[in-house]
Formats: sequence, C-alpha cells, structure tokens
Amino acid sequence: MFDYEWLRLFTWGAIGVLLIGFIITDGFDMGVAALLPIIGKTNNERRVMINSVAPHWDGNQVWLITAGGAIFAIWPTAYAVSFSGFYIAMMLALAALWLRPASFEYRAKVDSSSWRNKCDIGLMISGIVPPIIFGVGFGNLLVGVPFDMNYLMMIHYSGSFWELLTVFPIVCGLLSLFMVLSQGAAYLQLKTTLGIRARSQRVTIICSMVCVGLFILGGFLAVNMNGYIITSEVITHLPSNPLHKEVASVTNGLLHNYSDNNLLYLIPILGVGMYLLTIVFSYIRSSGFAFLTSSLAMVCIILTAGIALFPMIIPSSISPDHSLTIWDATSSELTLQIISIVVVFVVPVILGYTVWCYSKMFGRIDTNYIKENSARLY
Repeated sequence: MFDYEWLRLFTWGAIGVLLIGFIITDGFDMGVAALLPIIGKTNNERRVMINSVAPHWDGNQVWLITAGGAIFAIWPTAYAVSFSGFYIAMMLALAALWLRPASFEYRAKVDSSSWRNKCDIGLMISGIVPPIIFGVGFGNLLVGVPFDMNYLMMIHYSGSFWELLTVFPIVCGLLSLFMVLSQGAAYLQLKTTLGIRARSQRVTIICSMVCVGLFILGGFLAVNMNGYIITSEVITHLPSNPLHKEVASVTNGLLHNYSDNNLLYLIPILGVGMYLLTIVFSYIRSSGFAFLTSSLAMVCIILTAGIALFPMIIPSSISPDHSLTIWDATSSELTLQIISIVVVFVVPVILGYTVWCYSKMFGRIDTNYIKENSARLY
C-alpha cells in the first residue's frame, strides 16, 4: 500500500480535518448556548435560539468523538501525555459538556422560570468552558509541556494545572472562546428573524473584531517564543520511538516553519481577512456569507497553529529530545493502514450526513413557530 512516511502525514492531516469539522459544527452550537443570556431577551427568544441548533447539536458531537478516537488510535503516546498533563482540564471540559444534553432535554419539561434559568446557566457553561479549555490546551502544546520519559517510555509529567495558565495559552483560550461566539452569532443570523437576528449581527461584528485583536496579539507573542526543531536525522520509515532523536529549543523559533517558507504567512493573513469580511457581511446583513467567512476564519486559525507546531505533536519543555512528533509517536504501520482506510470511508459519510441534515432543516424559525409547536420543541 502506501509507505510509513506517507501514512504518518496522511493521518496527521486526517486529525486536522476532524478537529476543523468539530470546531466549525460544534462551535456554532456552543456559541449559541453561550450567547443565550446575551441575545435571548425572553423565554420564547431563548427557545428560538435553542431550537435553531436542536436538530444538530448531538450530531455535531460525532466530530469530537471521532477526533478523540482517532488521536488515541494514531498517537497513543500523545494521548497518554495529554491525560497525564491535562487531566483536570479535560475533566472540567467533559463536565461542562455533560450539562448540555441534560439542559437541552429537560429545560421545557418543567413549567418554571427558575428551572429554565438553571438550564440556561447549564447551557451557557457548556458553551463557554470547553472552548476556553481547548484553546488553553492547544496554546500549551505550542509553548511545550513539562514531561519526560524513561528508557521504558514511561511518562513522567512534572507540571500542575495552574502552570497551564500562562499568558500565551490564556490568549489562545480567549481567542477560542470568541471564535465560538462569533460562529454561534453568525449561525443565528442564518436561522432567526427580527430582534434575535439584529442582535446576532451586532454580536458577530463585536466578536469578530475581538478575534482579530486576539489573533494579532497571539502572533506578536508567538514571534518572541521558543520553538522546537529536530536537529538529528529524521527517520520516517522506522517503528516509533520518541527517544531516538535530538531536538533543540530555539530562541524566538516558534514560527520557524513560516520563516522557512514565507508563503505560509498567507494563511494567518487570510484568517484576519476572513474575520474582516465577516464583519462586513454582518453589517450588510448577508448572513450566509457571514457564516461562511466565519467558518473559513476558524479553518485558517487552526491551520496557522498546526503549521507552527509541525512536525511536533507535543513538544517537551523540560526534555526537548523526548518531544513527540508525527515521525516517532504514531502507531504501527499496519494500524495506520487500517485507520487510513477507515478515514477514507468514514469522513465522507460524516460530511454527507451533516450536509444532508442541514439541507433538510434549512430555514429560519421565529417565536410564532415556537408558540405553534410549543409542546414538541425544546
């Protein structure tokens, strides 16, 4: 079939596609949930917002579940390091996500404003906490994670939860949150009318402006951050062993991939440009294009981070030679062959299912629709 090097590159790209699918689709329903108390002024308006994502939110979880399973199968060592270093953060994110199905399903079951408010708080938490944690986590991957391994490749993590909260990861966490808020507000422009749509347009503009500011700030911080570069011969065809290489921590070298190929700077520039277009399209009430450019901006930002990290998966800040890369932290060649075949068939099915669902449930909803179908809606 394909050689080991190609399989490692292909599965790295597959992980990227799954993460992009997750942030675009699950991003808008987390954004809608987080914006409930800001855009929804009455119970019926909040029900409009909730029911705009009701047909899709659980299906969107497929991207997260598939990405998590793929990371475990493709990069088992990276999965182990993540749970060693980010265990508390991951549990917080999962706990927040658990609030979502309970709040969605039971909000309309009790005719009590106090009960509905508690469910709304649960939904808001489920929309705010996960993107912040995911962003902070990815920011720490760029900074480097304090771990090392012994000769048996047993992992020792020497950091703490609070050490994850340094300046650059916090900026990444805030950027992740406002990306989700902008995506959720852009989606509401597509799906709602009148007051909700007008407020969503304003929120999209504000959040997109904040995204541009945070993205540029992150870029300025990244220029002065250390990067990790493999200094020994890169062996791409042998079985994985993260201990068989040499890695240097280079001062101001985080963006070395961009310095090596200046054309790559077009990706972050496009990210800023897409958010500026989102602002313009929201201002002129072109909701479809606003949602499209918001989605493309998220793609560009994820690609920007992925390219800066490549070929690292999780660099070690205390023992750079023990850093995990796509060349030495993957599963066996046979495993990657099987996963590649699965990816080729499964990802198009997920994409097709997603497109089909959105096409069948296309259209705007309003408070009249909620009143007429109150008994069977969230």
